[in-house]
Amino acid sequence: MTDHQPLSTEQALEQLRERYAELAALAGSLAHEIKNPLSVIRMNMDLLGEDFAQPETPRDRRALAKIDMVGRQCTRLETLLHDFLNFNKVGQLELRLGSLNEQIIRVLDLFEAQAQDSSVEIVRYLDPDLPSISLNAETLQAALVNLVKNALEAMPDGGQLIARTRVTRHGVALDLIDTGVGMDERTAMKMFDAFYSTKSGGSGLGLPTARRIIEAHGGRIGVHSEAGRGT
Repeated sequence: MTDHQPLSTEQALEQLRERYAELAALAGSLAHEIKNPLSVIRMNMDLLGEDFAQPETPRDRRALAKIDMVGRQCTRLETLLHDFLNFNKVGQLELRLGSLNEQIIRVLDLFEAQAQDSSVEIVRYLDPDLPSISLNAETLQAALVNLVKNALEAMPDGGQLIARTRVTRHGVALDLIDTGVGMDERTAMKMFDAFYSTKSGGSGLGLPTARRIIEAHGGRIGVHSEAGRGT
């Protein structure tokens, strides 16, 4: 007769963490295995497209349209795999003391020309006395790029993007406020769910990856939005 002792809460959580780590590693390996043949397919479709670059018959034009369609789907899958691999690798980060202001300045500078072309004014209210925080510059900038990119895309007819840093009771905070199209409550509740996207061809992993990066820094992210008024 075997005596099965019930697992403690900590033991059960540890088993779940181990299973999640195994599943994440398996999914990452599978994504890499898919990526290689997909690249070969994409390359050969590009070469095939060159053969039909000047279609002379209706049959040639139909063939070229099909080649273009396959090429677009390859691009979509490559984007999905790229975003998934980035999402999957966010875990323990090497953190060093740094400036949150410096990170957001670099990202805003990166998008300044695009904002001007889109008639978007970027307004910066960055606290000069903001204390240093523990951060990983590369991954934190990747998260901020995603957030700023989404804000600009929400203002196709122009508007204003406000970036504000401030000290809170628990540390520091960054507010990104846009005057764009906003979103309804259902979209706002699901925007950080993996694979949820309202964009055509979007992977639905950009914002979940940003959330994972911020949480890996010991922080948290939230959203307030109103359709037609901004986020």
